[in-house]
Amino acid sequence: MSRILVRFASLISREAAAKSVLSPRCQLSTVRPICTSSGLRSLTRYDESGVSTDWQKKLTPEQYVVTREKGTELPFSGIYLNHNEVGMYHCVCCDTPLFNSESKYDSGTGWPSFYEAHGTWEQDESHANILRRPDNSLGSTGTEIICKHCDAHLGHVFDDGPEPTGQRFCINSVALTFKPRAK
Repeated sequence: MSRILVRFASLISREAAAKSVLSPRCQLSTVRPICTSSGLRSLTRYDESGVSTDWQKKLTPEQYVVTREKGTELPFSGIYLNHNEVGMYHCVCCDTPLFNSESKYDSGTGWPSFYEAHGTWEQDESHANILRRPDNSLGSTGTEIICKHCDAHLGHVFDDGPEPTGQRFCINSVALTFKPRAK
């Protein structure tokens, strides 16, 4: 199979070279090698066994829409909005710890809000289990927050939060599970 692919790539290269002699505007800038490694995976997240997760079977319909299709729950409707128990908020998809209850505060926006992600050290989020991504879907430039381990959409972050970070992580309740701190 790899021999066929190599021959196909060389045919394309020769054809591109012939075209460049005939027409200087049709030059091929680079020829990308074809990789046939069997160890490559798609951009879809896999579990530890290497099998793609069927999120629709694992999650409720509301959890699926929010976490996998980047939906948003209605404001003031989430179960963790007024939740004040001490513990850790985890990703509903992969159970990764995301936010400590000590960083939770009432922002008045209708979603559970946190001023910092679990694992953040002096504004360094390299050890946190979240990633920031630019998001233009809300009609203006924003920053989406996703789970670093399973790419679940969690919510958005804004620069109008309280001290010490000035950040407001607005997170959908359905994207979270809560585990109380052991006594």
